[in-house]
Amino acid sequence: MRALELGVTALSAIALALAFPKTQLAWLAPAGAAGLFWAWQRLSWRRAFWLGWFGGFIFFAISFSWFSYTVGGYVGHFAPFVVIVPALLEGLAFALAAAFAVLAYARSRASLAPLAAAAAFTSFEWIRSIGILGAPFAQLGYTQVNSPLGVFGAYIGCYGVTFVICTIGAYVAFALRVKRNRELVITITAIVVVWAVCWLLWPARHAAAPAIRVAAIQGNITQSLKHELPVSVAVNRYIWLTRTSAGFSPQLIVWPETVITTTLNYDPTLVQKFAALAHSANATLIVGSNDFHGGHDYNSLYMFTPQGSLEGLYDKRQLVPFAEDFPGKSWLYWLPYVGKLNGDFGHGTVAGVYPGPLPFAPLICWESAFADLAHAQLRQGAKLLIISTDDAWFGDSAGPLQHAQIAQMRAIESGTWVVRAASTGISGIIAPDGRYTERSEMDTQAVVLGRVGQPPGSLFARIGPTPIAVAGIVLYMIVLGVSRRAEA
Repeated sequence: MRALELGVTALSAIALALAFPKTQLAWLAPAGAAGLFWAWQRLSWRRAFWLGWFGGFIFFAISFSWFSYTVGGYVGHFAPFVVIVPALLEGLAFALAAAFAVLAYARSRASLAPLAAAAAFTSFEWIRSIGILGAPFAQLGYTQVNSPLGVFGAYIGCYGVTFVICTIGAYVAFALRVKRNRELVITITAIVVVWAVCWLLWPARHAAAPAIRVAAIQGNITQSLKHELPVSVAVNRYIWLTRTSAGFSPQLIVWPETVITTTLNYDPTLVQKFAALAHSANATLIVGSNDFHGGHDYNSLYMFTPQGSLEGLYDKRQLVPFAEDFPGKSWLYWLPYVGKLNGDFGHGTVAGVYPGPLPFAPLICWESAFADLAHAQLRQGAKLLIISTDDAWFGDSAGPLQHAQIAQMRAIESGTWVVRAASTGISGIIAPDGRYTERSEMDTQAVVLGRVGQPPGSLFARIGPTPIAVAGIVLYMIVLGVSRRAEA
């Protein structure tokens, strides 16, 4: 492994990280992918594995740096591991992608090998993003929500956009290695033609004008104060901000995740107060708080109807590992992190859809990064996505910006409007084409007012993320198999 490959890998990993917020240089994503594939092409699979892990560690150490913004204060001397350990673990996805890419370069027809390499990278991005320990942040496809490539999300989702990025990068790397441009020109031409067809047929371009009035409330209570202040401070602030929206007459009002820092079902007076607020506003009101049942606390959303009754309760299904729940805590109890930070919340089990001006699907914070969770609710008939989140954990780091970008991809994928309420920002209303039609600034009190409408839908909303990801694995296998027969 030469110093040149190490240097190119490091620079490429940095370029990929810079494609995300705060810098958000989306064009660097294909360039970074090209550098990685160029470095991997002529190595053995073992050397490519270690080089891939090296690049993956750099990429995730930068991309996940916001993990330790607030969490580090709880774990003391363990703070560096809040980034280092996840970066090492997630970097394995790059390592395996590199090894399988090299296998494709060695056994496939040369002109098709870049396609298999792109499929390998996409497949391992999917694998690292699913399940109870999944970490679906820093998917390359998210970087393109505001670029022309974002259109592909409506057809093949975020993983599909990652595949397009990697295909471009892999063929650029191939052209540089073999000093031949024919395959690159064919690839770019094909992508442009498919993009034009997708753009012309994109349902979001023909969405009906939105007419349903909504509000997202951002109280701007920092994490350092959230649990120090009396509950009444948050209650009074959110009620006051909600009443300031009365002139707009919103039909749906969304508060952020756990802004009412109490077990709400143990406080019937507060429940009645919020029910009365929903009735006086003549709106569906969504309140983030905690709920206790079955021996567990739950991170929950309470839905109040315009008639002044509690319509339903949604419990968070996908908990943040090592924060809201600690996998393996029975044998890792001795770590100070377990006792200080782990919330030991219960897992919700229902992919809930609730009545309102449109049937809506709630997602709480971390859940919005899991495309399969949103898709399960779309299959239940949801026509609007609600994201209620507490991004105050991460201050003014890149975390809230990356999370807000993920919400844009969910809108593109599902072909629905999204209402996002964040405790300290970014709150906003996202159109089915991924644009924020209204949005707040960070670290301000805000009432975001706007309109949503009937969803135009999308092909991806019918297919879902898992078939797209499996198709990438099948493509990889086909390229290897067909190429070998063709050369026999």
